[in-house]
Amino acid sequence: MLNEIHSLLDALRMHTARTVVADALKAAQKDKPSYSAFLLELLRREHEGQRDRAIASRLKRSGLRDFWTLETFPFHIQRCVNKRLIYELAELDFIDRGESVVFIGQSAVGKSGLAASLMVKALYADKRGQAIKAQALFEELGASHADRSTRVRLQRLARLDLLLIEEFGYLSEPEPRQINQFFRLMDERCNHKSTIITTNLGFEEWGKFVGNGPLVAALLSRLLQKCRTITFPKDAVNLRNPKFELPTTAPIPPILSAA
Repeated sequence: MLNEIHSLLDALRMHTARTVVADALKAAQKDKPSYSAFLLELLRREHEGQRDRAIASRLKRSGLRDFWTLETFPFHIQRCVNKRLIYELAELDFIDRGESVVFIGQSAVGKSGLAASLMVKALYADKRGQAIKAQALFEELGASHADRSTRVRLQRLARLDLLLIEEFGYLSEPEPRQINQFFRLMDERCNHKSTIITTNLGFEEWGKFVGNGPLVAALLSRLLQKCRTITFPKDAVNLRNPKFELPTTAPIPPILSAA
């Protein structure tokens, strides 16, 4: 009979229940719970398994290089960061409101770690998200024009609950076509979907960097209507300084190890 149960659970794609049902039946023979209690526990574990597999899938497809969490961020060292504000953002209400977040600061101050932490929170909360470096994004938009898939790619990126664009500023000179497609994407997302941007450039430098002042002005006009800006001062601590002995990579989330 157990083989038949396994076959049915496989057919129903109830993978967790398939894994635990044998032990659950043995425990039930010993503890003799009611039929409803036994079924409820089996379904609860299956539901948890499906949830964990969905989270693991989102994490794997997210594009994140390191799965940093707020618990690993050294607020005690980088004291310029408003910890209360960051934890407020981690409640993810900004995503529901379609607000964006821009982290501005020099390299190694913790911008990417904080941005990744918010992305991880969102992925655990059943939000659709993707992280991508600005250079890779511009290259993808350029490639999409070559194979005539621009609209499809823009629609995919525009629908994401959260888009993390990293290292806006560390970018080879973009082509006018790439710039136009980037602004089309941002125009679709501004005030509707949340975007996190990490950059070493102040807003006043964006026009010179991109090379199209009027487009940048139009973008910032919309972006800053619903946006939190977190700026690191010039004297912010370099977290890569060996004296702090901070980890250089984030640990793999247990949910991925178990997947």
